[in-house]
Amino acid sequence: MSMAPGRVAPPRPPSMADVAALAGVSHQTVSRVLNDHPSVRPSTRERVVAAIAELGYRPNVAARALATARSGTLGILTMGSAHHGPSSTVVAVEAAARARGYFVSISSLGSYDAGSARSAVEHLLDQRVEGLVVVAPIAAVAEVVDDLVTAEPVVVVAAIEDAEGSTTRHVYVDQRLGARLATEHLLDLGHTRVAHVSGPPGWVDAQVRRAGWREVLAGRGLEPHEYEAGDWTAARGYEVGLRVAAEVAAGDGPTAVFAGNDMLAQGMLRALWEQGVVVPRDLSVVGFDDLEGSGYLVPALTTVRQPFQALGQAALEALLAEPAERASRGPAAVIAPELVVRGSTAAPRGTQGSTAVADRSV
Repeated sequence: MSMAPGRVAPPRPPSMADVAALAGVSHQTVSRVLNDHPSVRPSTRERVVAAIAELGYRPNVAARALATARSGTLGILTMGSAHHGPSSTVVAVEAAARARGYFVSISSLGSYDAGSARSAVEHLLDQRVEGLVVVAPIAAVAEVVDDLVTAEPVVVVAAIEDAEGSTTRHVYVDQRLGARLATEHLLDLGHTRVAHVSGPPGWVDAQVRRAGWREVLAGRGLEPHEYEAGDWTAARGYEVGLRVAAEVAAGDGPTAVFAGNDMLAQGMLRALWEQGVVVPRDLSVVGFDDLEGSGYLVPALTTVRQPFQALGQAALEALLAEPAERASRGPAAVIAPELVVRGSTAAPRGTQGSTAVADRSV
């Protein structure tokens, strides 16, 4: 069909042939450069890369997928909400995948039941993803994924500590160690009544953090005292904070609290401030995650930092490893967190050395 008089045809996007002509190489050489083939000489690679930049050439992803029978896409199954840990992990995995030349397709869970998890996984597999990263630390979801048998590799980012016999590889930050670091820090300051504000019961992270806190107390012969928040929000932390403040005022409350995450801790800090409980003079508070801005609260929050960038990189490496290499590495890759000590923790009131240590990482 001819164009109407006066109409100008839109410019044709540059092709691989145009790149080859400008660089003075063959079409096959350009293809090898695009696919990072090792047999291309450095000087030739530089000419091709310069031609790509000059022309503004972009590879035809659909055509490459048809030619190679590979989609160049990885799938991420994640939560349907913006919780800090999962969302930060998704961002880190996407960045690591992009650096390796992969696109990412994300499917979010509408609910956390087995049927929704299975449907979301099948949706991603229907898109011919070359691998799947599951960033949904919910026990029910992890169990469903473990039961799936797929031709593509699957990595679950969740603190499933007993992964022996699992069909998938697990990568996670050591939540138990993080809880132990937080609790031991408070006990080492001299506290003997260290309470815990626990997260939602269905979350693997909440369960493991709670277990780590209990282990440390049991090891020192101390009784646990727990406040069940039910979710991760600052609003629930505020509600718990009002209860804690009343107990502290009555003289039978804890002298320190390990909150399940920074949002719970932030809500607590607001409630404690409103009720006249001075942190850390009257009560020490530790969080978990090291949310952006936690160091600028009043007082600055002592917390456990999760290295999400390292977590995302580890998840991608586990996904792209050869089958034999995955088997040799074992069922799980565990990354250590770090304790960041700031102004919200100090020795119990009336004891010596009650000044907190600011911004010290352990």
